[in-house]
Amino acid sequence: MLEIVRIPVLSDNYVWLVHEPDSAETMVVDPAVAKPVLAEADKRGWRITQIWNTHWHPDHTGGNADIKAATGCMITGPEAEKAKIPTLDRLVKEGDTVKLGDVEADVIDVPAHTAGHIAYHLPTEKAAFVGDTLFAMGCGRLFEGTPEQMYTNMRKLEALPDDTRVYCAHEYTEANGRYAVTAEPDNAALAERMEQVVAMRAKGEATVPTTIGEERATNPFMRAGSAEELAERRAAKDAF
Repeated sequence: MLEIVRIPVLSDNYVWLVHEPDSAETMVVDPAVAKPVLAEADKRGWRITQIWNTHWHPDHTGGNADIKAATGCMITGPEAEKAKIPTLDRLVKEGDTVKLGDVEADVIDVPAHTAGHIAYHLPTEKAAFVGDTLFAMGCGRLFEGTPEQMYTNMRKLEALPDDTRVYCAHEYTEANGRYAVTAEPDNAALAERMEQVVAMRAKGEATVPTTIGEERATNPFMRAGSAEELAERRAAKDAF
């Protein structure tokens, strides 16, 4: 069973530190910065052996070089973004697998937020690291892709088992929820979840990971019935 540690950095980013006890391997997902990640691993006596990047944005790759310099770790990331992530050692795309110890992750192409964005699904761990594609009650902005691509991404992700834990990279849940309740005002599950989120944030608690089941019930982007409806909702959220 993997040990997964949330490291809050910058204003609202989460870096995920992932330890596989049998092999003693430790991996970092999307390190925005290096110092707090190295400190957390050191505190736990873990040796970082890998970094997995989901996309090229600096708040997901900014710590790559310093962590690699400090640990000699291998860095894996999207083949389609190799020109924008010069620290990559291994290039992957949908259909490839990566491993932490004996734990396998399937690579899923989820372009739209960036042109080559990927996610990592670990079936045996019921976990997925999705970067900035899927958020609790939200999805990533369409910086380099189309609503049709994001709609396809939602279909790929909603097909994962409902109890899959979704590790996204930002604490955006309360802001996403404020829009979501306007998109689906009659969604009782969404209203109830938003009450819980507001209470959690008032106490300074993190609201992620979420689960695929929760998103199927309350995420207006995953629940959009067509690419056109997703586009309308994304435009409305951008202006909200």
